Amino acid sequence: MSETLNADVKAIPGRGPAPQPAAPPGRKMVCWFDPGVLAKAGVKSLLSATIGKQADRRLLDAVASPQPYFFDFTVDDAGRPRDELWLDYVADLGDGWDSTYAVALAVTRPELSLKDPTGTTHATQGGDVLVFGGDEVYPTASVDEYQARTVRPYEAAMFHGRQPPHLFAVPGNHDWYDGLVSFLRLFCQGRQSKAWRTHQRRSYFALKLPRGWWLLGTDMQLESDVDAAQVEFFENVAKKMGDGDRVILCNAEPEWIYQQVKPHAGREFLDNNIAFLEETVLGKKVSVFLAGDLHHYRRHENEEGRQKIVAGGGGAFLHPTHLPRVDSRPDGYVLQESFPTREVSQRLTWRNLGFLGHNPWFGVFTGILYALLGWGLAARLNGTGTSNSFISVLSGAIDYSGSMLMAALLVVGMVGFADGRRGPWWRRLAGGLHGVAHLLAALLLTWAASALSGVLVNGGDSLRRDVCSGLLLFAGGFAVGPTLMGVYLLISLNVFGCHPNEAFSSLAIPDWKNFLRLKIDREGQLTLYPVGIRRVPRAWKAGDTVREPEWVADPKDGGATAPELIEKPIVVGRTKAPPTKVGKGRTQHSRAGAFVPGDATS
Repeated sequence: MSETLNADVKAIPGRGPAPQPAAPPGRKMVCWFDPGVLAKAGVKSLLSATIGKQADRRLLDAVASPQPYFFDFTVDDAGRPRDELWLDYVADLGDGWDSTYAVALAVTRPELSLKDPTGTTHATQGGDVLVFGGDEVYPTASVDEYQARTVRPYEAAMFHGRQPPHLFAVPGNHDWYDGLVSFLRLFCQGRQSKAWRTHQRRSYFALKLPRGWWLLGTDMQLESDVDAAQVEFFENVAKKMGDGDRVILCNAEPEWIYQQVKPHAGREFLDNNIAFLEETVLGKKVSVFLAGDLHHYRRHENEEGRQKIVAGGGGAFLHPTHLPRVDSRPDGYVLQESFPTREVSQRLTWRNLGFLGHNPWFGVFTGILYALLGWGLAARLNGTGTSNSFISVLSGAIDYSGSMLMAALLVVGMVGFADGRRGPWWRRLAGGLHGVAHLLAALLLTWAASALSGVLVNGGDSLRRDVCSGLLLFAGGFAVGPTLMGVYLLISLNVFGCHPNEAFSSLAIPDWKNFLRLKIDREGQLTLYPVGIRRVPRAWKAGDTVREPEWVADPKDGGATAPELIEKPIVVGRTKAPPTKVGKGRTQHSRAGAFVPGDATS
């Protein structure tokens, strides 16, 4: 036996040393321009949208899955009134291991000291309640994807000796891609794990918090619509609120941004739903709006101190903050902070010049596409012995019906891909120019491949020249096609303000993660701590199985940064509600997930 042991080998009492895996068993960031991923996500989205229009799962669950009007967190698990409560809010998680696990490590620590931009250190505690704010997995929902990308990182990150938090989850559009089947199985059946304890029975919920605070989680489905059963549910919740109570409203999408930057996208459903909940059902009690879907941190505030916060940095790829640009809102909300800053976001967009390095399978796709566009034409030129000039290649392409059909399909595809937020004229112009750029590149590559194959296969038969031309076209398309796509996305975002999603999903940036830590103190004051991680670790080592999580950041990864406050803590204010009292009324609620006798459930 060797006299030395690997540093990552831990001794198990009674069993001797046990080997640890060399790396975490997590998955890499989703490559959104992988043709296979795009096809799978597109099919899932189409099927889910079709089924969702015909049979709304929320209506079935309202009948089959009764749940109390609210879960009572004014008392602890033993039924004692709480003096204060800590909560954590994480949205848009379940993508790559490095990013999701880095956030999970910060969230699950029993205590976390955070420095704000002024250098002041703030001591915070891990939340007794954990809220997932939407899109809990990528690219599409399934049991396997949830387990590998969401459950596994949080279980591995849980510190030994810490009580798992009570988890409540808001579904996002990616959670709906399998009709919400996997989401309901994981979060709405009372399943317990090493990482959390679940209690909700539907895809929406209400939490009664200490000192007159409430937290409500909605489900807008794919149609951005609130169903009748959900409206009735929140109407009943509103009846339980006191006059001075205040609400934290969690939605899967930031309607205050989308309604302004997507005027052509038909956002009326979502806009009206939020206004209906806020003004009609809740009576303008909402003091804090929380949302994900945009994978960054941005906070808007009005003169009354009400907050609208996007905190979608739980693990998914980074979204830009310089666009869509919404500095102020018509109803008085003004942008206060963003993470990363606009300047950093603009610089990150330039990474699209290396599009191929981030998306190699897209290069395979464009290589095949360019070969299909030019191979037949190159073979005709090789066979006829036409003079090798660009004009002859162009005239041959015009005469060759196969090339013309492929060219037309390419241009139509690029028009369909173009961003429509500037209107149909922009989509046709930008998409048309993008398509023409690829056609010109394919023609130039065909010209070069035909000429070069003649040199490489000098005196050979036409079949060998044709094969050589096809290989050259594939190689050229593999390099040129992704480069043109990267240039198009760079110009579209930084110059014309279009394609913010595509220009950053192409990069799959795991850094600039964030989540929110909330505290309600004994005076009824709500304090928000926006936590950011500028660079997540890329290397991990096995942790001390007695005192640490399963994996910890490897000190050799010198570039990783510690969690910090994005800005100074945000104080929302006190409620007018009296201190919490525990009574024996017939209010329908659940105490930390254990049902308490009350009225018939909704």
